[in-house]
Amino acid sequence: MSTTEAVKIDAKLVKELREKSGAPMGDCLKALQEAKGDMENAFVVLRKRGMASAAKKASRTTNEGAVGTYIHAGGKIGVLLELNCESDFVARTDAFQELLKDIAMHIAAVDPRFVGKDEVTPEDIEKEKEIYRAQAAASGKPANIIEKMLEGKMGKFYEEVCLLDQPFIKDQSQTIAQVIATNVAKLGENISVRRFARFKIGEPNYTVASAKIVATEEAAS
Repeated sequence: MSTTEAVKIDAKLVKELREKSGAPMGDCLKALQEAKGDMENAFVVLRKRGMASAAKKASRTTNEGAVGTYIHAGGKIGVLLELNCESDFVARTDAFQELLKDIAMHIAAVDPRFVGKDEVTPEDIEKEKEIYRAQAAASGKPANIIEKMLEGKMGKFYEEVCLLDQPFIKDQSQTIAQVIATNVAKLGENISVRRFARFKIGEPNYTVASAKIVATEEAAS
């Protein structure tokens, strides 16, 4: 019996991957076949397919969705989040509501300043670049090396301040964008973070962030 045949009849493996990923049984089976029965590699396969599926659906209008909240234990931190999808039916599913709660919880814990890179202001970008350039220059490195280092530093900066680029608090191997992509593949609709607000008791400043509205959304409004 070949490895592929063994995977085909191994219902426990398929069920385990289904529970881990939330992907349909058929997709889990195909991923396991492609990964030759390796669970971790099969999960990576599903994630890649999820990102590809999300990219195809990214231009589709998301005018439905739900607003959710997350209040940290003790009521010291609160988050209000609008998560959009394409239909009210999907917005009311348990999977969508769970995603909404997970992202709101992540925002409460990590405190991002922006939804994605597109919302970072030119002033903030230039300010960070100047800081990194000064640090690198102090080390005596040549200009061409400094610029290469700058790319890596800015990547880290986006990871720190942009929600979509941050490692998910419940699974550091995935970014929030990848978690959303997995759910896009599972639910069959485009999903996007529209805006969020985060408040913390005792802090005078609070975070309010909104994603840029794409042309398709503007045309539909």
